[in-house]
Amino acid sequence: RDVARQKNQLEAAPLVGKLSSCTGRKAEENEMFIVEGDSAGGSAKQGRDRRFQAILPIRGKPLNVEKKRIDQVLANEEFRSIITALGTGIGEDFDIKSLKYYKVIILSDADQDGAHIRAILLTFFYRYMRPLIEQGHVYAAQPPLYKVTYQKTERYCYSDAELDKVMTEIGREKKPDVQRYKGLGEMSAEQLWTTTMNPETRTMLRVSVEDAIAADEIMSLLMGEKVEPRREFIEQNSKLVLDLDI
Repeated sequence: RDVARQKNQLEAAPLVGKLSSCTGRKAEENEMFIVEGDSAGGSAKQGRDRRFQAILPIRGKPLNVEKKRIDQVLANEEFRSIITALGTGIGEDFDIKSLKYYKVIILSDADQDGAHIRAILLTFFYRYMRPLIEQGHVYAAQPPLYKVTYQKTERYCYSDAELDKVMTEIGREKKPDVQRYKGLGEMSAEQLWTTTMNPETRTMLRVSVEDAIAADEIMSLLMGEKVEPRREFIEQNSKLVLDLDI
């Protein structure tokens, strides 16, 4: 009864100060970015095309759904905002026809914390809004890792391999300026639009059911109640860790 009451409250819940909605009224043309951090959310709001792009910033890491009951998930502010913004309801009450944004895009930092947040969100969608993933509505944005500037020309690199290729083309002896983006907050609104949000120039990954299952399994392994599988995973993979981010 309490869960049902919470679900009903979500349908009428305000999103004042959270969601920056778009002006477009055709859900199939609209997209919502779930953005990690308020600073990045601010840049995304400034750089977006407000005709079809909505921005929902989330603060820090959302609740780990692995160990939580559905009533605890519904009580979490970040997940409440996502559920209300999408308009579909969750679980047995999920209705894809009520989806307000046909593209739900996770925009997180290109680091370990960003990957963790992405895994938590994918696990949430997989467990409570699975048709979103099954019908191809969930995406992962691909922000650049580096900006290479040489002779007033800027080039963005999305991986270490791509950086090596660009440096080889320029010639390492020429010493171009290389900026490593530590987070989305370091990018200006214009840079975020050009590299990550503009449909004509961006690269995005559509999340498959297999991706969500993998995220769900790794969350169960690393964040679940059973200690022994987690210990075995750490013992088997510890030698593969080159850079430990503490």
